[in-house]
Amino acid sequence: MKRRRLWTGLAATTAAVATGLTIWAFQSPSAAPPESKAASVTRKTADTSKLLQTALQQQQQQDSGGAALTYKRVLEMDPHNKLAWYGLGLIAQQNGKTLDARAAYDKALKIDPSFMSALFSEAMMLKSSDPDRTMELLKRAVVAEPEAATIRMQLGLLLAEKGRTDEAGNEFRRAVAANPSLRSQVPEDFRDSVSPSPTSSQAGSIR
Repeated sequence: MKRRRLWTGLAATTAAVATGLTIWAFQSPSAAPPESKAASVTRKTADTSKLLQTALQQQQQQDSGGAALTYKRVLEMDPHNKLAWYGLGLIAQQNGKTLDARAAYDKALKIDPSFMSALFSEAMMLKSSDPDRTMELLKRAVVAEPEAATIRMQLGLLLAEKGRTDEAGNEFRRAVAANPSLRSQVPEDFRDSVSPSPTSSQAGSIR
């Protein structure tokens, strides 16, 4: 539950970055007996959770430097912590360090190829400079979460810009089917062919 709250907090930070510009892998086994090793793992888990919570609070207080240092402390304890890599990516992106942000997001995605926040954040960051990479990331994201209406909408817009109208229309239809409120965001050339299914209106209201 505690890790779930951390993930939700980071997802909220992702949204803030978007509007303003937003598992455990342990060290190799020691020679300690199983009971001691289990206790060590439990302690490390608790320590990393506290540090992640601290880093998130620092980000929310606009202390990006302090948050970055805290995320690095997490990675010293757990180099495969996707949330820490993702947090470093967000901070680098906020500071205009695109290469550093991309490297951090890619490390998070190497740990968890279906990590939605990292897929979407990197995709949006590269939308202007590398639309092909953005399209690849968005396609991976919709495979991981087929009902992600906003992601399908973004993918549809990119496909439309590329002149791939059939694929774009399909993404727009699926986006609106999942969330009818997005219909107004569909380009006019596609809007007449897009209509929400009668049963999707209620579902769309909660996405």
